[in-house]
Amino acid sequence: MTLYDELIWRGLIKDVSDEQLAKQRLNDEKINFYCGFDPTGESLTIGHLVQIVRMMLLQKHGHTPIVLIGGGTGLIGDPREVGERKLLTVMESLKNADLIKKQLEQYFIPKKTIFVNNYDWIKNIDLIAFLRNFGKHFSINYMLAKDTVQRRLEDGISYTEFSYMLLQAIDFLHLYRHHECLLQFGGSDQWGNITTGLELIRKMSPEGEKAIGLSSPLLLKADGEKFGKSESGAIWLDENLTTPYEIYQYFLNVSDTDVIAYLKALTLLEKEVIMDLEKAVQEHPEQRLAQKQLATSVTKLVHGEQKMNEAIRVTEALFMGEFDDLTESEWKMIAKAVETHTYENEIPLIDALINTKLASSRREAREFIQNNAISVNDQRITDIDAVMTNAKAYFEKYVMIKRGKKKYALIAFK
Repeated sequence: MTLYDELIWRGLIKDVSDEQLAKQRLNDEKINFYCGFDPTGESLTIGHLVQIVRMMLLQKHGHTPIVLIGGGTGLIGDPREVGERKLLTVMESLKNADLIKKQLEQYFIPKKTIFVNNYDWIKNIDLIAFLRNFGKHFSINYMLAKDTVQRRLEDGISYTEFSYMLLQAIDFLHLYRHHECLLQFGGSDQWGNITTGLELIRKMSPEGEKAIGLSSPLLLKADGEKFGKSESGAIWLDENLTTPYEIYQYFLNVSDTDVIAYLKALTLLEKEVIMDLEKAVQEHPEQRLAQKQLATSVTKLVHGEQKMNEAIRVTEALFMGEFDDLTESEWKMIAKAVETHTYENEIPLIDALINTKLASSRREAREFIQNNAISVNDQRITDIDAVMTNAKAYFEKYVMIKRGKKKYALIAFK
């Protein structure tokens, strides 16, 4: 299977500017290609993995990724479907850019990857040069026809965000000229920006038709809901914002309808492996083998093998209700992932049961304790006057209260 055919099979191509040239470039040549990431926040989200994995796949086949961090375009912001973005300061954008670069560095072969920040060249373009050298190549009609602009016309779009596509076009031109970049790709929502870059290269560079653009479909759930969202919001790649356990759980719980598409787009598992998992979904869905493989692969990709193993151990501990063997790092993961009640250094057990809603009243709390229904750190408690202290907590901090086998609450001492 050629690289282009694999991209098709994985569902990673939606739009292509010149399919014949794309096949030639990807299958028969070794080229430089780029994908951009704007630092609108301090971390990328799980949704960015589609492009990251595609870049990894191309690099695996010998192509050289140019990872563009949009320290400049991040100051403007790509037009969202609804409303203007909050403008970042230069310091905020560059700080975010550094954080995102560190996130992205782990996915690529260092000596075979080019990292750039578009602030380095965008900051040098004055207004007159922007209008004369670049703006003159595009009519308002051309720009209004782009989907990202069309979606905002009814509610209004500022000239700031309207001009974003020109800045991204300048990026492609700059990389074409200075890094021999022949390919840009992104999500299908970026297609208008990608084609604007192709148009600028064609008009400003000899043999500009050498450049090509690709887009991938936006990864959605089977019900049409946006991929990468949980009940608590976005799934972040920064473990301080979303724990490895939460990422593991997110993918462990995806539907049978979605899991194969996610395995194709978010992992580099071989086709034969994914096809075997697809068969397992059809014949033994109750085993959830595909979901387990997906959760394991993505968590390992994002956070490494150690954090993946910790996420699995935390998952098993919460499922089995057995916590004695967890490490301090794993307890920290639980504390970030589940609702945690914090106290100074001690609290009566009855008060803790009420505060954590494991009991609705003091009378009910006493009954649970007397009926052997309550355990604290895997020890049954029958004393209604019991007090929990940090001296008896795991790592002098964590206490897991369980009612029966399935209901539990975490206490953390300061």
